[in-house]
Amino acid sequence: MIAVIDTGICNLRSVTKALESVGASICVVRSPEEVVAAKARGMVLPGVGALRDCVASLRATKLDAVVRAWIAADRPFLGVCLGMQALFEHSEEGDVTGLGIFAGNVVRFQRPRELKIPHMGWNTVRFLQRGAALCADMATEGEAFYFVHSYHCVPREAGVVLAECDYGGNFCAAIGRGRVFATQFHPEKSQSKGLHLYRNFAKVAS
Repeated sequence: MIAVIDTGICNLRSVTKALESVGASICVVRSPEEVVAAKARGMVLPGVGALRDCVASLRATKLDAVVRAWIAADRPFLGVCLGMQALFEHSEEGDVTGLGIFAGNVVRFQRPRELKIPHMGWNTVRFLQRGAALCADMATEGEAFYFVHSYHCVPREAGVVLAECDYGGNFCAAIGRGRVFATQFHPEKSQSKGLHLYRNFAKVAS
């Protein structure tokens, strides 16, 4: 069972449908009590929109403490888009204080004028932690995933960078530590490769 957190501003339907399509059993949760009742072995935190709203929702429902405890215990976790950004200490988007689980900040793209912001569409992701379960059987030269974002994470610890992408310069496209992962790109919008990534996560959670 994988618990998918509903913050009220996330792309819940597309994420749950993608997980179900790879054979995962899912339960949508909106409170710490529902997480306990689900007896889940994995957790997914999706998100779209403004980070301030995502973090505020987690704090209002006390799910922020659940996420911290879950990650501290190295239980299978996957953050997606805002679900990745929320894990860091601070974001320039609205001057938001994040959950502080990972050291580092979320900053706005500073790119040449010819590159549009937000960074939107397909781009090649290169996985750096080749032994990480999330990227099992991914191509060495990189895989294409779908992005929609104006801000990106800058981890303070280089060792947590699971993948990088080039948009006028390299940026962190995913992080990984133990059985905890997060992606800036949207696997649920990334067709077969995105489903492959969700399948890998479901295996970790099983």
